[in-house]
Amino acid sequence: MNTLRRFLPGSLGSLAGLACALCCLIPLLLAAGLLGGGGWAFLGDVMPGVALVLAAATGLAWWQANRRRTHATGCSGGNCACSQAS
Repeated sequence: MNTLRRFLPGSLGSLAGLACALCCLIPLLLAAGLLGGGGWAFLGDVMPGVALVLAAATGLAWWQANRRRTHATGCSGGNCACSQAS
C-alpha cells in the first residue's frame, strides 16, 4: 500500500500529460488524414475532460500521499499523538 501511495501521483501525472498531448495532436491527426470527422468530433469533446479529470486525480493523489508524511516533532512509531505539540 505504501508503494502505491508513492507511485500513484506520478503515474496519474504521466497519464494526464499523455491525455493533454493527445488532445493537442487531434487537429494534426485530422490534417494528416489519420482521423475522420466523426472521430475528431468525439475525441475533441472527450479528451479535454479526460485530461482535466486525470489532472485533478493527480492533485488529489499527491495531496493524499503527502498528507500522511507530516508529523509533530518527536512523533515516531504507531502510538503517537500527532495532534498534540511535543
